[in-house]
Amino acid sequence: MNKIFHLVFNRQNNIKMRKHLIKILNLGFVLVATSTLTLAEKPNDKNDRTMKEFKTTEFPALPYSYDALEPYIDARTMEIHYDRHHRAYFNNFVSAIKGTALENSSIEKIFAEVSKAGDAVRNNGGGFYNHVIFWENLGKGTSKPSAELTEAINKTFGSFDKFRETFSNAAKTRFGSGWAWLYLTPDKKLAVGSTPNQDNPLMDVSPIKGIPLLTIDVWEHAYYLKYQNKRADYVEAFWNVVNWDEVNRRYAEALK
Repeated sequence: MNKIFHLVFNRQNNIKMRKHLIKILNLGFVLVATSTLTLAEKPNDKNDRTMKEFKTTEFPALPYSYDALEPYIDARTMEIHYDRHHRAYFNNFVSAIKGTALENSSIEKIFAEVSKAGDAVRNNGGGFYNHVIFWENLGKGTSKPSAELTEAINKTFGSFDKFRETFSNAAKTRFGSGWAWLYLTPDKKLAVGSTPNQDNPLMDVSPIKGIPLLTIDVWEHAYYLKYQNKRADYVEAFWNVVNWDEVNRRYAEALK
């Protein structure tokens, strides 16, 4: 009789334990699934993405409408620049790294050894990355350099006006096509310089080295429809649409 009681009791306990275990496992599955769904809801949220998480397999949406930066950058130029030029760089870059060891590499790693990767990766990877930085550097509002960035600018250039002049001159005097940059050097100092074509300060082939903070595209397709050959007018208009909140974020991130 005792044996039967123990068997029944243990069986009931085992059933209860199994039920509890199933509940725990189900709860864990729900938690994992919920977490996964939450992450999947915002796979390309730029506000949660740091530079080191830059995606090489996704063409990011423009952060604003084509006409958002009027009258300084016209809607037609913005549309052609983003949807044709930028998208072409992205598509060609993806094709260039597909099936190679670079396909799963970070953009920083690719650029660090881009001299070994070939012109298709260098030109299209740079064109893809540089434009993402450029779009995020732009916006209309009342943002301004943070206190920390302002202090660093004054220390390096003497004043904000002097920095603006230095940056503008780098953009205006870049021969042919290219970019001007405010960047943080490896020894954590601000510097201004320019690069040809689609090169940038992250590349091992670049004459300037560091982490990009602010950039301006001085390829003719960035301004020719509105400003014709008047690059200087385009560069001056650029200062009306700098998104300093994003530059501040990049600066704080680069200092870490």
